[in-house]
Amino acid sequence: MPPAPAAPPKPAAPAAGVGHAARNYAIVTAAYWGFTLTDGALRMLVLLHFYRLGYSPFTLAFLFLLYEAAGVLANLVGGWLATHFGIARMLAVGLVTQIVGFVLLSLLDPGWTAAMAVAWVVVAQGICGVAKDLTKTASKSAIKITQAEAKAASQAGSQGQLFKWVAWFTGSKNAMKGIGFFLGGVLLETLGFRGALWAMAGLLALVLIGVATSLPAMMGRKKASRSVRELFAKNPGINALAAARVVLFGARDVWFVVGVPVFLYSAGWTFTMVGTFLAAWTIGYGLVQALAPHIVRRSADGLSREVPAARLWSVLLAVIPAALAMAVWLQVPNLEWVVVGGLGLFGFAFAVNSSVHSYLVLAYAGSEKAAEDVGFYYAANALGRFIGTLLSGLLYQWGGLLYALIGSALMLLLCWLATLALPLVRQDAAQVEP
Repeated sequence: MPPAPAAPPKPAAPAAGVGHAARNYAIVTAAYWGFTLTDGALRMLVLLHFYRLGYSPFTLAFLFLLYEAAGVLANLVGGWLATHFGIARMLAVGLVTQIVGFVLLSLLDPGWTAAMAVAWVVVAQGICGVAKDLTKTASKSAIKITQAEAKAASQAGSQGQLFKWVAWFTGSKNAMKGIGFFLGGVLLETLGFRGALWAMAGLLALVLIGVATSLPAMMGRKKASRSVRELFAKNPGINALAAARVVLFGARDVWFVVGVPVFLYSAGWTFTMVGTFLAAWTIGYGLVQALAPHIVRRSADGLSREVPAARLWSVLLAVIPAALAMAVWLQVPNLEWVVVGGLGLFGFAFAVNSSVHSYLVLAYAGSEKAAEDVGFYYAANALGRFIGTLLSGLLYQWGGLLYALIGSALMLLLCWLATLALPLVRQDAAQVEP
């Protein structure tokens, strides 16, 4: 008998899987946009409001210290919690925590003593710092999960797609943060300190409702580490990236948090001009991050070109603050504009560097415990911001912008040294001797 005719091929299911993953990615990205918009506005609200009240550079930096320090623990614990309870749940917890922080800040009484007001703001900022890093860890982990789902569904995933998703997410997030800087200044002028905080809490409440009704509650839930030792036993790539991340972000915040805003204001710039510059810098930085996959050539294995790129851009980045420090020391004509132009170049190189790092941590991370790996990495990121924030106030108070820029250049040299330890082959933590 002739063989029976072959059954017509069934419609491929992968498209639905890819579409589902892309949908979750879009929801997470939109939620993080809303969060980042309010987070950027919060920074400008606090900085401008308390500088207008006469607080010193070190006191301004002190207001942000617990905000940054809380992020170290929040990332470590948040990664474990996201693995244990699911990414969507931790994203919702981060949004609720931020709303609580805003409400507490709005209760600040102008009649309190300076010491009590500073203590209240530091605690409220610490709560917002926890919220920020819980939300960031959950959101970044979601990219790894959705990319893995899309790859499994299409059976043709690639590291190139992961690089594009990470670059777009990171770049768009920072562009939104820049818009948030501008928004913070506008809200402070139009609604005042308390009114601005209530408006931002209302916006986040809408985002929270969207997350709770749109994302699978158990998204990203896996078997979490059972001990502290296992939680910290990351692979060599993530360990080296974490070390590089500490000094990379410390090198940015050592001038970004206090130094440059106060320097420009003392040079005759208005609050609006300072806020606009910081907003433009951050938006431009975010756009360059989104374009990083077109600047750094991708490799088939995801590491052989990307790791050397991380090393090269670290060296290029270190040159810029060193040159600016020389310009400040020589007191060149139109110094404030030289600083602005130099920091524009810094933003370009920093954006590429940061985007490559953000890609590499997910390239090194295992999909089973991606949230823990990402949390560990961003704990280092928060530690770098804490160190940079502290030094921003101290160095500016000791030696002005010159000391801040020298500190930035030295940190970037350490960043380059850390990237020399990045492996060119991915190695799981389980393969590493304890």
